[in-house]
Amino acid sequence: MNEELNNLVNALREELTQYGEVLALMQEQQELIINRAANDLLINLNRVNEQMERVAIARNQRENCRQNLVAALGGAEDTTFRQMTEMLPPEVQPLLDALVQEINHMLQNIQRWLKQNHLLLKRSLDLMQTIMKNMFPSAEAAAGTYGRGGQVSPVNPPPSSLYEGII
Repeated sequence: MNEELNNLVNALREELTQYGEVLALMQEQQELIINRAANDLLINLNRVNEQMERVAIARNQRENCRQNLVAALGGAEDTTFRQMTEMLPPEVQPLLDALVQEINHMLQNIQRWLKQNHLLLKRSLDLMQTIMKNMFPSAEAAAGTYGRGGQVSPVNPPPSSLYEGII
């Protein structure tokens, strides 16, 4: 049982580390959004996707370790994490509880950063749409990019005195 317990603790620590990497990428992403660094933002998004794959691997590893520990303790397959923790000696329960709480806290922080970044991106897009409508006021531009059939409708900006003035 000691080996299974150590494997679970190590898996929880690894999962926490992977979530920490996601949080760091979310913070970097927010800076890139604020600074309007579009190319770097695309690179960041790819790194986030790669990191989420690492998170999935860490979660699967943690779940395998949990199942192995439950089996070593003689528990049923449907034993919850809380029930499994209560089956362990009292001196190791606080460690597992602390790791689980830290992971949950990290997930809440990631969710908060995701929402903030999404809101910042939405505001940026709204601002760009407003600028486009002001520069090229037309019925097509006001109607949006997609037609009622779901196809992308070609938007050709009308002749502009600004463009003509530059030529």
